[in-house]
Amino acid sequence: MRRRSFLAALPAAALAAPAFATSRQENPNRDRPDIRAGDRIDGATWAGRSAVWGLHGAAATAHPLATQAAIDMLRAGGSAVDAAIAANAVLGFGEPISCGIGGDCFVMLWDPKTKKVVGLNGSGRSPRGLSLETVRSRATDKGMIPSYGAISVSVPGAVDAWWSLHQRYGKLKWKDLFAPAIAHCEEGAPMIQNTAFYVEASNRNFSRSKAIEEIDNFRKVWIQHGRTPREGEIFRNPGLGRTYRLIAEGGGRAFYEGEIAETIERYFKRIGGWMTKADLAAHHSEWVEPRSIDYRGVDVWALPPNSQGLVTLQMLNILAEFDIKGMGFQSAAAIHHEVEAKRLAFEDRARFYADPAFYKQPVEWLLSKEYARERAKLIRPDAIAPIYYPGKAPSHGDTTYFTTADKDGMMVSIIQSNYRGMGSGLMPDGLGFMFQDRGELFALTDGHPNVYAPGKRPFQTIIPGFATKGGEPMLSFGVMGGDMQPQGQTQIVSNIVDFGLGLQEAGDSPRWHHDGGMEPTGEDLGQPGVLNLETGVPEATKAALAKLGWVMKPAPGGYGGYQAIQRWPGRYAAATEMRKDGVALAY
Repeated sequence: MRRRSFLAALPAAALAAPAFATSRQENPNRDRPDIRAGDRIDGATWAGRSAVWGLHGAAATAHPLATQAAIDMLRAGGSAVDAAIAANAVLGFGEPISCGIGGDCFVMLWDPKTKKVVGLNGSGRSPRGLSLETVRSRATDKGMIPSYGAISVSVPGAVDAWWSLHQRYGKLKWKDLFAPAIAHCEEGAPMIQNTAFYVEASNRNFSRSKAIEEIDNFRKVWIQHGRTPREGEIFRNPGLGRTYRLIAEGGGRAFYEGEIAETIERYFKRIGGWMTKADLAAHHSEWVEPRSIDYRGVDVWALPPNSQGLVTLQMLNILAEFDIKGMGFQSAAAIHHEVEAKRLAFEDRARFYADPAFYKQPVEWLLSKEYARERAKLIRPDAIAPIYYPGKAPSHGDTTYFTTADKDGMMVSIIQSNYRGMGSGLMPDGLGFMFQDRGELFALTDGHPNVYAPGKRPFQTIIPGFATKGGEPMLSFGVMGGDMQPQGQTQIVSNIVDFGLGLQEAGDSPRWHHDGGMEPTGEDLGQPGVLNLETGVPEATKAALAKLGWVMKPAPGGYGGYQAIQRWPGRYAAATEMRKDGVALAY
């Protein structure tokens, strides 16, 4: 029996009712901190799984169906770019709590022909008809841009980023890349655990928000049987499937010109928003030059602003001034120095990171070893600095991550997001996707580099990661999750370079996440902030950090999502995040 016929033959109750308790609240046996994972015969005892290996290609994503789609494209002779686009389209259906065609996209890739790391900025700009005065009139009581609603929406850049990548590096037909996603949208697929959890959280947030102009379109897609879908229930999104068909048949620009753009403009006129066909038509991705620093013999790469990629490089530059390996894996000393490096780099992030079309960042100075040594001297090994400030520049100057690699040596590091979970809460009529709320990340302070302006790109948290060694590709990786991303990337690099962990072990290792300091929006989160530690951090380490004065608390779900592919001579290793629902495959 064909899959479509099989699904049609199932009774409605079989499609709807979960077969087991799907939350910790419903099943107390799923919330036992005194119970740890089973024992592994080899590898790190705390690792959830081992890396996967293959000769010809690999893919690692946050959804099993997306990874399968990527592998299918590679087996069909597609490039790593083809595989990445197909995977991203499936993720837009199966993991919309993190990404979708209503969001932005950033990419770094290894081009085996030129033997270079190539960068693409696929972030969109604010509506040209939305003034700073109007934005300020809609500000929250704290003087920030609201998290939801039309005021937070900027032009989605993802589809044009896919189109730009395919025009340069694609091998398969454009329309074929969307076949897996369209099939899932129309036939349906079981809901994965993390998506079910966060869709329900989004439903609560949207229902409470007073900033969202309408949520009926969200409810039409996501409320089934009086509630959001549960883990294991079959979910369909035919509206998104139809949108994908229009893009597949019309090319990447079909999102920005024609029926889709007209529907978007009519929608925003109906709800009193600002996005227009002209805003969409004016959008184009930008090829950019990635930057790199040397961290103990490994070249780590990042995209320049408006992304926060340089934060990872700044943190690693500072940590290079210390013997992190000698301090010990998961030691209080190592974590203390890493967090202090984060605090220093984030103060610069708040001061200097913005759209380079509106503000020229002192990038050379920020990434210089001299500046890193100057900043490193501010860190005390025996105490927390009560407050840090950004450096004084010279006068002249919920997201999803996934990665693919192919038989020709191309490796794609790609991250795509709606920001703050599912996004703005707004879904255009009948199109099946939600708009991002990246516009929330503008500042409203006069003179700030990141202050809102029409046609400007907001500060971006999403950053792909890449590393080379000896002029050859070594690692395509990322850690999704807002300001966790550079913090997580730094921990991954240190785990591999300083402590010699394997690819999967580097991601399964317990993580820290620091909250505090100044934000690029102008918001002050306070200093020295709060240190969030996963439960796996040794108790002795927690006690020593508390003795140093750190205020600590757990933050379940706040430690990011990791995917990675590592290049070895003649083969690939791939790893995925044990905290999420993803799968890594290689062949």
